[in-house]
Amino acid sequence: MSETVNKPVVGIIGTGAIGGFYGVMLARAGFDVHFLLRSEFCAVAERGLQINSAVHGPLTLHPANTYSAAEDMPPCDWLLVGTKTTSNVGLAPAIIQAAKPDAKVLLLQNGLDVEDSLRPLLADSLHLLGGLCLICVHRDGPGLITHQALGAVNVGYHSGPAIADAARQAIVEEGAGLFRAAGIDSQAMANLHQARWQKLVWNIPYNGLSVLLGAGTTPLMADADSRVLIQALMAEVVRGAKACGHDIAPGYADYLFTMTEKMPDYWPSMYHDFRHKRPLELEAIYARPLAAAKAAGCELSRIDALYRSLCFIDRGNL
Repeated sequence: MSETVNKPVVGIIGTGAIGGFYGVMLARAGFDVHFLLRSEFCAVAERGLQINSAVHGPLTLHPANTYSAAEDMPPCDWLLVGTKTTSNVGLAPAIIQAAKPDAKVLLLQNGLDVEDSLRPLLADSLHLLGGLCLICVHRDGPGLITHQALGAVNVGYHSGPAIADAARQAIVEEGAGLFRAAGIDSQAMANLHQARWQKLVWNIPYNGLSVLLGAGTTPLMADADSRVLIQALMAEVVRGAKACGHDIAPGYADYLFTMTEKMPDYWPSMYHDFRHKRPLELEAIYARPLAAAKAAGCELSRIDALYRSLCFIDRGNL
C-alpha cells in the first residue's frame, strides 16, 4: 500500500488513442489515473477501456476513473494531454481545473511549438512539458484502442517555475520515470525544440501522404515513386531544422525510413482525422515549421506544396 500512496495522481485530458493507451498502462502499473472524456464518457464509464495490443496482448481497465467535467476530477500532480493540437486554446480551463498548483502538464502531441499557444493561458506555477510519442496506435471506437507497434515517449521541459537546468532536468526525469515504471521506454530530452524537429522528419511525409495518396505505410514504402518523395520530404525537414539551428544527426532520416519499412501497415493519425472529417493538424505539423524555416532564410518547396494540397483537401472535407 505504501508504494501506491507515494505515486503521483495522474490525469488524462483527452482519452483517445494516445491518452487512453498511456493512461491504461500507467493505471495497470499502480498509478492513480483519472480520465476526462466528452462524447465517449457514458460508453467508457460503462465498459471501461480496452486495448488490443500487438506488443502487450489484450488489456482492459474496468472500471476506469472517468469524468465528464474537469471540476469533478481530483487535483492531479501530472496531467497528460492527448488531444489534437487543433483544440489546445480551449484546453486551458480544464487543465487549470484539474491541476494541483504546481502540477506538471505534459503535451503528448505532434508538431512544432505546440506548447506556445497554451503557455500564456496557464498559471505561472504550472510546469509545461512536451512529450514525443513513437507509437503506432489508433482508436477503433468509444474506449476501444488498437496498438500495433512501438510505444516510447521522450520528454522535455518547455517552461514554468523551474529555472535552473538541474531543476528542469529533475522534473523531466520524473516524467520519464512515470512511463518507465509502466514498462514504456522513455528518455529525457535536453532540447525539446530540436526533438520536435526530429519527430517532424517522420510526421511531415507520412501524415500528409497518407491523406494525399490514400495509403498506409506499407504501400507507401512499397512504391518506388512514393519512396523517393518520402526521402525528399525527410531531407527538407532536416534542412529546415539545420537552418533553425538544430543539427539532426546524419543517418537519422535513413533510420526512420528503414524503421517504417519494418512496421506493420500503419495509417497515421492525420488520415484518421481526415476519414472522420475532423480538422487536420496542419498548423502545428506544417505551417509552423515552414514559417520557422522561412524566417531563417530556408525555403522548403516540397513541404510547402504538400501543405497547400492538404489545406485544399481539409477545406473540402470539412
